[in-house]
Amino acid sequence: MTIRLLPPDLVNRIAAGEVVERPASAVKELVENALDAGATRIEVMLREGGRSLILVEDDGAGMTPGELELAVERHATSKLPDDDLVHIATLGFRGEALPSIGAVSRLTLASRKRGADSAWSLALEAGAKGRPQPAALAQGTRVEVRDLFFATPARLKFLKAPRTELGHAEEVVKRLAMAHPEVAFTLRDETRVLFRYPAPGGDLVGGPEAARLARLGAIMGRDFQENALALAAEREGIRLTGHVGLPTLNRATADQQFLFVNGRPVRDRLLQGAVRGAYQDFLARDRHPLVALFLDLPPEAVDVNVHPAKAEVRFRDSGLVRGLIVGAIRHALAEAGHRAATTVAGAALGAFRPETGWGGEPALAGAGRPSGFFQGNYGNWRGGAVPHRLAEAAAQAFAPLDGFDRPSARADAAPEAASPDAQRYPLGVARGQLHETYIVAQTADGIVIVDQHAAHERLVYERMKQALAETGVARQGLLIPEVVELEESAVARLVKRAPELAELGLVLEGFGPGAVVVREVPAMLGPTDVKGLVQDLADELAALGEALSLKERLEHVCGTMACHGSVRAGRRLTQPEMDALLRQMEATPHSGQCNHGRPTYVELKLADIERLFGRR
Repeated sequence: MTIRLLPPDLVNRIAAGEVVERPASAVKELVENALDAGATRIEVMLREGGRSLILVEDDGAGMTPGELELAVERHATSKLPDDDLVHIATLGFRGEALPSIGAVSRLTLASRKRGADSAWSLALEAGAKGRPQPAALAQGTRVEVRDLFFATPARLKFLKAPRTELGHAEEVVKRLAMAHPEVAFTLRDETRVLFRYPAPGGDLVGGPEAARLARLGAIMGRDFQENALALAAEREGIRLTGHVGLPTLNRATADQQFLFVNGRPVRDRLLQGAVRGAYQDFLARDRHPLVALFLDLPPEAVDVNVHPAKAEVRFRDSGLVRGLIVGAIRHALAEAGHRAATTVAGAALGAFRPETGWGGEPALAGAGRPSGFFQGNYGNWRGGAVPHRLAEAAAQAFAPLDGFDRPSARADAAPEAASPDAQRYPLGVARGQLHETYIVAQTADGIVIVDQHAAHERLVYERMKQALAETGVARQGLLIPEVVELEESAVARLVKRAPELAELGLVLEGFGPGAVVVREVPAMLGPTDVKGLVQDLADELAALGEALSLKERLEHVCGTMACHGSVRAGRRLTQPEMDALLRQMEATPHSGQCNHGRPTYVELKLADIERLFGRR
């Protein structure tokens, strides 16, 4: 075959294959153009998931008739004032977007330049450009993309169902809305408004950061907004801001992790790995935090043109960026102290509420009054028939006890006055232990329920890390060394890591092909199930592999040791022991969750408890 130049229409269709993979790709390009034009209001409308119609309207700077004709030419742009491809300050600079979209659809551009007295429109059909025509438009630009991929029928076969394509477009617009909270966004389909995010008012308390958090709450949910920690860090000209969720607010997938570089939504393995490393002390490996991170750095420090759709970036100093993210997140988590997510208390209160009352009605209605329970005075039952044998059970329950002495009973049962310490301590004063597992404490305005094992596990873990960083973990020699039999592969892993384990106070060595002998254990663990500890460590090292650094491996091993050395469920604690545990939790960072991301305590406010009983 001889070498030949491809015709322009075919070149445009090939370029469309790189830039416009699906309707969401076209939506992304058009919305980014609107943002670069200085729009403060952007409305997007899709029909059949964007296959039959994509409509993007904004109130940006607009274009003249001559600029309309240039905008649909290859490699034409208003976003590069010179020929410098390094200092890129806009979301998009490639000239392929509009001509590529027009090459595979019926595209109509209508625009009115800011300050102009008239609007103009231009149409393209499968790449064939018409002439500018007068149009009716108040301000800004309106782009209509009809019959996407009609000129390339093969691409239509790869599109998913309209609902799926709509979901992809919705995700694109949401990410751009998160990066630009000062802009109002609306997305609708042919039947309804999917979401509407208004721009913040000029008198918003808290300024831009409050506006950003409000926008994040609208997209990621109120739970994230109520349990988000603010970030603000800077190093060598790189600035990191945003919000991260408390560890107890986590998900099974990482789809609620949003990363932005210079206002551009990206998916970057480096950033995702940094987030995972920052939370490794607080979450199990199969749980993921909720974060929204915004990196601002000089344009020459990042390459945004790695991917045709600009979904990936490359940093000049990736180690510096990763260190900044990990350090900022860990500092924010340390500042949170023993705080746990409010969703924990919400879930606990929800568990107390039955879904339906005895009469088949919702159990809670209105301002928290049970609708399927007694109404008004307790003699008016609103439900259906009285459940079988309820009357007999109630009569037996409320019958006077044999030998019951009312005066003496009242004297003996006088409730203890609330201790002034309950007013002073955030986690209150212990009032009892339930099932030899949970500590119940009274605070100034509610109660706290503590999982004694999870709480002590975090305390032991933090002490081990501190000792490791300062003087090393103290060891306790075993009077009789313990031999633990394992698979040969597990023995090999443990022996290979023996020097690292010795730093943590666990001294072991190989004892034949299928066993190890343990000679010393960390002193702070106290009486320990050595066999269970060693088996868990072998499994942990197998799961971690070689990917983590020495420090990260040691921290994972610390967590496993802490779990074995903490107060176990089923142990009865005295009043001083329970109070001491509460005071240590208040003084220990990250004590609101155990090493696996589970909450260590649940706080129930008195007002919420009163609602459960219909007092509010």
